[in-house]
Amino acid sequence: MTEETFRMSSHRPYLLRALVEWINDNGMTPHVMVDAGVPGVQVPSSAIKEERVVLNIAERAVMGLHIDNDAVSFTARFSGVSFPVYVPIPAILAVYARETGQGMALPDDIPGTEPAADEDLPPTTPPDAPSPPPAGKRPHLRVVK
Repeated sequence: MTEETFRMSSHRPYLLRALVEWINDNGMTPHVMVDAGVPGVQVPSSAIKEERVVLNIAERAVMGLHIDNDAVSFTARFSGVSFPVYVPIPAILAVYARETGQGMALPDDIPGTEPAADEDLPPTTPPDAPSPPPAGKRPHLRVVK
C-alpha cells in the first residue's frame, strides 16, 4: 500500500473543537492565539500586536461562531464596531482558557495528512514556547529530603 492510501485530513481542527468544548464545559472562556501573518486571516489591524492576535471565542462574546476543518469564523465587536473575523486553521497557534491559562499549543500536522492550503508557510510556534535545552547538557535533579 502506498502513502496515498493512508492520507488523512488534518487533526488540528478536531483538537481545536475538542479543546473549545472542554473549556466551555468547565465554565471558562476560550481564547485562541492567531498568527496574523498567515494569508487569509481577517481581523482588525488594530487588534494585531507583533503579528499575533488573541481572540475571545466564547459564545457570549461572538455571533455565529463556526469552526470547521478549514477555518474559524464569526462576527465580533472591536472597539464597539462589528467586524467579520475569518481565521484559517493553520493560523491558529494555541487555544486556552482565559481564567486559568490551561489549554495547548496546536501541534503541526502529522506527515501523511492533507497539506494546508499553502504548504510554503513556515512552521510557527507560540512566542512563549519553551526552547529546547542546549545540546550536550544533561538535566540535573537533586533529591531533597
